[in-house]
Amino acid sequence: MTHPDAPPPDMIPGRTPHVQAAWYRLLAAMAALLILSLIAVTCIDVVGRYLLNRPFGGAFELTQMLLAALVFVALPLTTADGGHVEVDLALHLLPVSAQVVLGWLAGAGSAVVLGVFAWRLVLIGTAQLHEGTRSASLALPMAPLAFLAAASCAVSAIAVLMRRGRA
Repeated sequence: MTHPDAPPPDMIPGRTPHVQAAWYRLLAAMAALLILSLIAVTCIDVVGRYLLNRPFGGAFELTQMLLAALVFVALPLTTADGGHVEVDLALHLLPVSAQVVLGWLAGAGSAVVLGVFAWRLVLIGTAQLHEGTRSASLALPMAPLAFLAAASCAVSAIAVLMRRGRA
């Protein structure tokens, strides 16, 4: 019999339990699909360019959009894992209670900034949707990318607050 607090058998040691959550797995699967799409676009472009003398006309633009989507899909994953760069040169010199308070303030500040980003990205996406903004060469709509980025920032804001609650 296993201990009730023991991680599930398929859990990677050292990982936090949120990697078992459905939202985390969904975002990780989306990130993997975006990476595979980036690889496919690059391979098709290279083969077309150098073997068939017919490059993929929208490869550069599609790569830009896929990369932007990948960054925003991975943002909540990185936030939930605590994978962002942190600099704490003198934090260890403060009492533990001050460290906790500063951690909460940093988390709250990050959540506010991410919330503002989400709000502004919704406004941008709405404007792009109403104006019918499309990419230059492939004429892909730009609003879905803005809405994806807004949702990502909102989920990241929640993740950073939940992470501070565990610390």
